[in-house]
Amino acid sequence: MPAFSPDDPLNIRLELESVPVGSPASVVARQLVSLLTAGELAPGSRLPSERILSERLGVGRSAVREALAALEILGIVQIRPGSGTYLRGGTSDLLPTTLSWGLMLASNRTRELLEIRSSLERTAAILAAQRATDEQITELGEYLVRQEATLDDPQAFIDADVRFHVLLARASGNDVLADLLQSLRSMLSVWVARRVQTRQATEAAFHEHRAVFEALRARDVPAVQRAMDEHMATASARIEHAEPLPADE
Repeated sequence: MPAFSPDDPLNIRLELESVPVGSPASVVARQLVSLLTAGELAPGSRLPSERILSERLGVGRSAVREALAALEILGIVQIRPGSGTYLRGGTSDLLPTTLSWGLMLASNRTRELLEIRSSLERTAAILAAQRATDEQITELGEYLVRQEATLDDPQAFIDADVRFHVLLARASGNDVLADLLQSLRSMLSVWVARRVQTRQATEAAFHEHRAVFEALRARDVPAVQRAMDEHMATASARIEHAEPLPADE
């Protein structure tokens, strides 16, 4: 199969099997991952439009759009507004990412990923309570303030939420732990964005983060563990009960 032309994607011969209508975006993404890692596409190649992919795969454009958004989060493609979607790197660059993606594709693995994330977040919080610098505690507080200021702006809230957790993991003083959490966070980010979309959801998440922060500031390890356990329990429940994909366009 020829590589995608960056100038004329309409001439591409897509060797993709159609998927059943109504299948989740993960099924679409699996097809795209197989295509993108076949080794025949040059880095920077442009993919077909959402419309073409939708027609060739036999699914709605909403499923294609969500699949591409997830692939962008994982660094496999780059979406350039007004231009198209492009392959970021060669096959060798994609292999480590697609191994992680394989975990994400299986919907029945979501709960397992959440269990691992909860355990690692708890460990990171405990270590941060023991090792975080005063400067890191102050910065965590700033992200908490930003969360409170963006309760009515879900996207901005999620950004502050993610930055809070990233800094907390770094404050643990364990870079391997922080990197593992970052990978898990990337794999779950699609579901997180889908669930934190209302004032009720952002307020609940804010109060959970504030409890974690207050315990961290007090260097109270047992309280930190309890607060993070409670946060992970409710956050995981929000993700597990994520709404289905919107109706196909």
